[in-house]
Amino acid sequence: MSTDGSQSILERMSLAEKIRLCSGADFWTTIRFDENGIPSVRMADGPHGLRRTSESADLPGSGAMPATCFPPAVTSACSWDRELLQAMGEAIAAEARAAGVQIVLGPGVNIKRNPLCGRNFEYFSEDPYLAGELAAAWIEGLQEHGVGASLKHFAANNQESWRMTADSIVDERALRELYLAAFEIVVKKAPPATVMCAYNKLNGTYCSEHSWLLRSILRDEWGYDGVIISDWGAVHDRTASFEAGLDLEMPGGSRLFDQAVLDAVRSGSLEEARVDESCSRLLRLTREYPHRSAGTIDPDQHHRLARRIAAASAVLLKNEGGLLPLREGPRLAVIGAMAAEPRIQGAGSSFIEPMRVESPLEGFKGLVQTFTYFPGYSLTGEADGNLADEAVAGAARHDIAVVFAGLPAAAEGEGYDRKHMRLPAAQDALIERVAAANPRTVVVLLAGAPVEMPWLDKVQALIYLGLPGQAGGSAVGEVLAGVANPGGKLAESWPVTYADVPSAGFFGERQAEYRESIYVGYRYFDAARKSVAFPFGHGLSYTEFEYRDLQLSSLSFDVRREGSQLVVTARVRNTGKRPGAEVVQLYVGQLDAKIFRPEKELKGFEKVYLEPGEEAQVVFHLRFRDFAIYHPPAGSWAAPEGRYRILVGSSSQDIRLQAEILVNGDRAAASEAPDWYRTLRGAPTREDFEWLLGRTLKPAPARRKGHYTLESSLQEMRTSLAIRLFEAYLRRRIARDAGGADPLDPNYLGMLANITENPLRNLVVNSGGDFPAHVARGLVELANGRWGRAIAHLLGKQPEIQDRDRQEPPWV
Repeated sequence: MSTDGSQSILERMSLAEKIRLCSGADFWTTIRFDENGIPSVRMADGPHGLRRTSESADLPGSGAMPATCFPPAVTSACSWDRELLQAMGEAIAAEARAAGVQIVLGPGVNIKRNPLCGRNFEYFSEDPYLAGELAAAWIEGLQEHGVGASLKHFAANNQESWRMTADSIVDERALRELYLAAFEIVVKKAPPATVMCAYNKLNGTYCSEHSWLLRSILRDEWGYDGVIISDWGAVHDRTASFEAGLDLEMPGGSRLFDQAVLDAVRSGSLEEARVDESCSRLLRLTREYPHRSAGTIDPDQHHRLARRIAAASAVLLKNEGGLLPLREGPRLAVIGAMAAEPRIQGAGSSFIEPMRVESPLEGFKGLVQTFTYFPGYSLTGEADGNLADEAVAGAARHDIAVVFAGLPAAAEGEGYDRKHMRLPAAQDALIERVAAANPRTVVVLLAGAPVEMPWLDKVQALIYLGLPGQAGGSAVGEVLAGVANPGGKLAESWPVTYADVPSAGFFGERQAEYRESIYVGYRYFDAARKSVAFPFGHGLSYTEFEYRDLQLSSLSFDVRREGSQLVVTARVRNTGKRPGAEVVQLYVGQLDAKIFRPEKELKGFEKVYLEPGEEAQVVFHLRFRDFAIYHPPAGSWAAPEGRYRILVGSSSQDIRLQAEILVNGDRAAASEAPDWYRTLRGAPTREDFEWLLGRTLKPAPARRKGHYTLESSLQEMRTSLAIRLFEAYLRRRIARDAGGADPLDPNYLGMLANITENPLRNLVVNSGGDFPAHVARGLVELANGRWGRAIAHLLGKQPEIQDRDRQEPPWV
């Protein structure tokens, strides 16, 4: 038991009070016990700004305080700049303190397994090292200024379809080397105040009650001693989640599990010590992150920082003939509705009410001498012949055409996945026509994920802005005009078509089979020699960089010697005429590997800013884990012995320097692999995947009438007229709360997905008491055809249960 004063407080509290302490008071705060001197803790959504709402509000945009909308992770990750991410964390901490917020819910470090994940805009990368390093920098900035972070969503939460109940089936190597790795980096480098467990199951067990995940890995192996909280409504069995090590259930208000936990402790099936452990950690959280004086913020300064991050994150994907930066003199046709009304962020819980928004048209003023604007298409993505004709004619009359294109807001959002990887057909057609009318065409893309580009070889220049935040308009103006030199690099691979993605044929299922194992993103494309539109780490500049003088501290490396490290140095020189930034990337790859593993993996990066003619030395330190794989038979990490390549370059496919090294490591780490993992051809089969798992997969059993429970969704129970009527009522209520049933509103679409795919239990917990458990139970019994029991539940009575065939947790 803790010796910091927690024990004396807990001794004064009853068991019921301690159980209550471990769930929220409402949607955003923990419970306050004035009589025991326990204050509450206020949380708010992040992570690219602050979404501070009222205590009961949970809808995006529902009365949120204005805040600086920084570029979301899809954009800021392209900066590859730890200092900028730390500065963002510092600024958000200042706004959080001013708003009375102690914990910001972010960042998210889930791996971008598939480009169709609807929430990819909120995550950093397909690579765990890049994601972990940038997230750690953000957390350091936030927590150094007295505001706690919440690292999320732990773990293997890589799709929005069925996100509350999906079962992520992942082999242990992929889990350790990809899906847990970013979390491990952050926990060890910048321990967050809290870690948020994910909604989904992991290999058959909900993350909220996964003892191996939360206790064995996070706490025992990684040494994390902070607070583990649930995602909102992620708890299914509170007794099991206490046993697993989950401290705080959010949101509060329903008190759905209190009696079941009380009974479990009294019966001896749950030790009271488990509850006390969670209480102690929560009490420490209140001491480490107390309410602080509000302070003041400088919105202009934060806006300038947002512009700096957006400009540094802009990725120059293509620049034939040096068309960019724009020179003075040529007349510009600026085309696209997004030039006037840009998409600056994604939808869902991370939606920020921006303090201001600058459009690209506003950003051009004072930077570009002459331009004419043509909308070209509607913001909904639908074709408009007149607008398109005017834009094409305008492009033909001007010297250069700059087309702003991207995904409409409804194409991607929290709660649902994208349906395809294409831009709206009207935008693709417009770009084709504009490029035919004026070969000197520049395309600026605004999207939270990669898109297919059938017109790529017809345009002369291409810039990817991602979702650039509130200052994106002025940032893109500076980049196009050459005031800022784009130094961004892609944080994810851009496939030519969606069919090229290894998980394309089985992504988004309720039983989510990660058949591709470790071959995600560039790990697959590089090893399989699969062409991409643009590789991981790619990004051009208005200047040029020369790499030279790769040096290794040794040509042999004994990874078995404790504390050993290999020092790698290289020199980079700006050989162009403009100042600029270059991201020097270091990859490690084993030659003639006997075990299936990626051809190379990112193990280091540094961003250097150089004046023309300036040169800098970049230093990297490699250790055991940089050469290791996870070896399931041994249950530990192993570095296979053999020859390795140390690769230094400007992207995963633009390697400038390389050297070989002999690694003295482990011999037992080699093993055979089934066909797909050796050849990387076609699509991985279930049989190959079952070989990796070491077990046979069975399809998840379908719910049927008579066996529905609170774990069933409305979608599963739609055969019941009562359920269909209830769903219709919920749809009307959501439409009212969202300001109308707008199929083009991503927040509305996300909420619809939540009510249809989520378990009824989740609706109870997230309602804060507005949707009582007895009503939900009554609806379940109506769907089961048990009218007598249904009426008793709906009237608030507890009917006597005769049958034992329902498969429900004890608390139901």
